[in-house]
Amino acid sequence: MAGESDEVPGDRSATQRDQAGAAGEQAEPAGDRERARDELEALSTKDLHDRAVRRAERHLDVRFFWSLLRLIPAAQAASGDEGEADYDIQSSKGLIYDALHSGDGSLGEALRPLFLDYLRKHPDA
Repeated sequence: MAGESDEVPGDRSATQRDQAGAAGEQAEPAGDRERARDELEALSTKDLHDRAVRRAERHLDVRFFWSLLRLIPAAQAASGDEGEADYDIQSSKGLIYDALHSGDGSLGEALRPLFLDYLRKHPDA
């Protein structure tokens, strides 16, 4: 929508980084970036997951969660768990259907305060 940014809160765009550099902020040296990358590579998959999810939760990073949900069925199939992948696809479809039809009947009435709050915050809707 007009005036809304696609950027995730807390993330800095290339333009913002360039402006920060012009304003005298020091860019992270390449050696520090490589060291940080190596430290991440050394973490267990569980630790990577936990750090990524905690960060996404703190920043309300819906894009990360959406990417995760989109990739889980393919990752399950690749890991040999095709039954779980099929279940997740159907489950995700059900959640999306529920969201699209959440204004119907008594469910819609129960969610009415949410809709009102959202539309008050976004009067251009």
